[in-house]
Amino acid sequence: MTPTDGSPVRVGVFGLLGSGNLGNDGSLEAVLGYLRAAHPDAVVDALCGGPEVVTSRYGIPATRLHWYRGEYRTASRAGALAAKGLGKLVDAFRTAAWVRRHDVVIVPGMGVLEATLPLRPWGFPYALFLLCASGRLLRTPVALVGVGAATIGNRSTRALVRWSARLATYRSYRDAPSRDAMRAMGVDTTDDAVCPDLAFSLPTPRTSGPAGPPGLVCVGVMAFHGSDDDRARAEEIHRRYLDGTTRFVRALVADGRPVRLLTGDACDAPVVAAILDAVDSPLVTAAETSSLADLMAETAAADSVVAIRYHNLICALKVGTPTLALSYATKSDALMARMGLGAYRHPARDVDADRLLAQFRALEKDAAELRRTLVERNLTAARQLDHQFAALTTAVFPAAHHAHALREAP
Repeated sequence: MTPTDGSPVRVGVFGLLGSGNLGNDGSLEAVLGYLRAAHPDAVVDALCGGPEVVTSRYGIPATRLHWYRGEYRTASRAGALAAKGLGKLVDAFRTAAWVRRHDVVIVPGMGVLEATLPLRPWGFPYALFLLCASGRLLRTPVALVGVGAATIGNRSTRALVRWSARLATYRSYRDAPSRDAMRAMGVDTTDDAVCPDLAFSLPTPRTSGPAGPPGLVCVGVMAFHGSDDDRARAEEIHRRYLDGTTRFVRALVADGRPVRLLTGDACDAPVVAAILDAVDSPLVTAAETSSLADLMAETAAADSVVAIRYHNLICALKVGTPTLALSYATKSDALMARMGLGAYRHPARDVDADRLLAQFRALEKDAAELRRTLVERNLTAARQLDHQFAALTTAVFPAAHHAHALREAP
């Protein structure tokens, strides 16, 4: 879709993209697919965490999200603290200047309205607030599309997230609990839609090679330390999770099952190394994945999947592999219920290897029925996302064209 003056609509995408999180990048890939199909003439660029990766992988220009390159490193020296403080001011002007150059800005999925993992208010929540405030001031529509949300305890983070949502032009959520959380935090969600996660719109890779070894189990792991409210117990939570997961992998190996360890973020690598070292068996290997397509291919080759990261679960469910979730947040529970596997969940904060093994055996016993259920649920998810993207076009792009015309008027 192109404005009446013949010039293309300028679309910006925003988020922690290209920073090592495969789920975030998968959401970007889904939105780029939508733009190519529905708005092929749109000119697209990004304001993101890893601009070099985004440009090389997706072929779009990209700008670094933060002026200060050490934004997500802990600052203890006076110089670093001063640089961080200056960066907050500089980013306000940088973000506004970037927003001004666009007719519409899309935040593609991701858990941008939640703090289910450790999060500092003056990091990404502040960046999102700058984006949405700039959009409102400059009359550039900002669309939060298929995002995740959760009720937030920290007052500063909650205020920034609430105001970001209020200032956005369009909002939709990846599950009903996300919409409920925003309503509980004081946002009017009357017109906000709920749709499946954007990753369900990605193409399912065709597996041309041989399937995995007989009995293969994919185990997704994570550098899990609890939520933003669990900082005081973070190491205890991590040790309990790692010990329970290691015991579970060791039990699978004792049964002669080959195990493939999966990650979803670069920060998960130490967990993989710890499990490989503790189990020390040729039956346990680690996958090298750089995209959700890679994760889907890995999980498609398995008999079953046990995973904790949200987008690892999505990849396994999308390819129709029976999956058990190590659940650490409401979003995982909602996803499993949506896909008809709500009974197959285990708490990530309290991994009991014996109980997890019993649940896993029940999952495999019901595998044939679960595969049929997943085929039906995936078809439903695809239809719902088609409606989501059509609604986004109707809601946001006419406003983008109007803003474009105002800017181009003499």
